[in-house]
Amino acid sequence: MQVVPTQKPSASGPPERRRPSSPGLRERKKQATRNALAEAAVRLAAEHGVENVTVEAISEAAGVSPRTFFNYFPSHDDAFVLIDEGVGERIRASVRRAPADRPPLDVVRAALADELDGFEQRQEFWALQARVLQRSPHLIQRGLQAQVADQRALAAAIADWLKSGTAATGTGRGGCRDRAAHPDSAAAHGGDSLFPQLLAAVAQTAVRVAVEHWCDHPGEVRLADTFQEVFAQLAQGLPRPPG
Repeated sequence: MQVVPTQKPSASGPPERRRPSSPGLRERKKQATRNALAEAAVRLAAEHGVENVTVEAISEAAGVSPRTFFNYFPSHDDAFVLIDEGVGERIRASVRRAPADRPPLDVVRAALADELDGFEQRQEFWALQARVLQRSPHLIQRGLQAQVADQRALAAAIADWLKSGTAATGTGRGGCRDRAAHPDSAAAHGGDSLFPQLLAAVAQTAVRVAVEHWCDHPGEVRLADTFQEVFAQLAQGLPRPPG
């Protein structure tokens, strides 16, 4: 996720919590360079087609050397996909340090919400990137592969959090008698693999749906509000809409 302005949780959303510290100057400079390269790649592709955009052209447009390009992206095609590993790492760290007694969906929602800042100002870029990807099937496949890897990493973080909560509540080894009293335990959620994978996949899909809806309605909706609405509907079990 790329991982929008600071949001205020809706009445049905999770309680506010302390946000993680901001990245340092060096990390911000690296992120700025990475964003500049990705934006140059997408804008050039939108104008000329992905197959006609070279690493040299992307680097020149971003004001860096081709050698610098490969410090940020393993290959030419990766610049168009833009999966920020730093964002994923922060989301996973937030999940792992969440209080054990919180509902799992709220834990993941809060971790994702922490990464929404600054996204809203780049709406035009994300919409442009979507159009570029739609015209380049091989990039869609690459993007899917990156998303699957990110999803599996998030599932591992969720599993770690569930296990830590199980240990804290005494539902681990020898604690079968307490499982009914602690429905958020890993055992109650279908073991150590199915539930984390499902939650990670649902959360990733929810973010994609929120972003697509936001990009399809420029100036009409806020991403922060759409994000909260999507997760609120998930929390309610996706009831039939009124009317």
